Amino acid sequence: MAKMAFSFHSKPLVLQFMLLILFLLGTRLHAVEPPSLTLDYYASTCPVVLETVKKEMECAVLSDPRNAALVVRLHFHDCFVQGCDGSVLLDDTITLKGEKKASNNIHSLKGFRIIDKIKNTLESDCPGIVSCADILTIAARDAVLLVGGPYWDVPLGRKDSVTASFEQANTNLPKADEGLLSIISKFLYQGLSVTDMVALAGSHTIGMARCASFRARIYGDWEATTPGYDPISESHLSNLKSVCPPIGGSDNNITAMDYVTPNLFDNSFYHLLLKGEGLLNSDQEMYSSVFGLETKELVKKYAADPIAFFQQFSDSMVKMGNITNPDSFVSGEVRRNCRFVNT
Repeated sequence: MAKMAFSFHSKPLVLQFMLLILFLLGTRLHAVEPPSLTLDYYASTCPVVLETVKKEMECAVLSDPRNAALVVRLHFHDCFVQGCDGSVLLDDTITLKGEKKASNNIHSLKGFRIIDKIKNTLESDCPGIVSCADILTIAARDAVLLVGGPYWDVPLGRKDSVTASFEQANTNLPKADEGLLSIISKFLYQGLSVTDMVALAGSHTIGMARCASFRARIYGDWEATTPGYDPISESHLSNLKSVCPPIGGSDNNITAMDYVTPNLFDNSFYHLLLKGEGLLNSDQEMYSSVFGLETKELVKKYAADPIAFFQQFSDSMVKMGNITNPDSFVSGEVRRNCRFVNT
């Protein structure tokens, strides 16, 4: 008997609709390219910037392919809080509470030392010129490219924020167990469409997830989303349960979100969703939720057409990278050290 698609989220459906409406009423569509972002922003002041970032990212990914996903995730988590302003890179100080220890970041963000290394090199070549926010945006593009993903031109000219928002880091970022409508509302709030959301979720074709993020999924609705007995799926589920037992101190155990091609940026992630094997509830809901009429069609499209996925991912990454923090263009700076505001 065919299994019915349904939402995994625990909130009543009425509350999900209300949540979506409230977010839409307060939506700020600010994912618009500001006049100060240009492709040749550093052409005269630091012409080596693109080549320097590329070389450092090549070293980082060669040493560990997982570094590609770490840098891409840093970029996502930066742009969804105050815009793409480098705020996620700031350490806590006596006078500033950063975003690194927020619940959505504390266990999932790494890669800071990669950005530090790039910044140190650029400070030697072009002191005080290239912002940490721009470095992170370029590095994310190169990270994707180095593991087989698409290329896109990166508009530049961001300033580094002198503030951070611990509160927004806890509320603006999508969570692994969140319902589809709630996640859509968070993307709309950033000026990103449903199409952008499904395409950007494709970055989960690389990278790892913690047991704490997928335990409820593998011991809950996993079998309900898979179409009947599949030896490969059954074996994969067994492996996941060995990595992530139902109880015990295993929260930090990790596994690939795309177990087929974990170090290759491709459209394999969407094929897993078609099979009901999305590791995170938030991902699988794009295909299996009763609210996912549009998202389901997009998942099928990107599974069938890798070129369409690559093109939309590139476009959506540019759009996300152009989410701005207006304050940073007034009071922002170019940090000498990405971890601290200039003194």
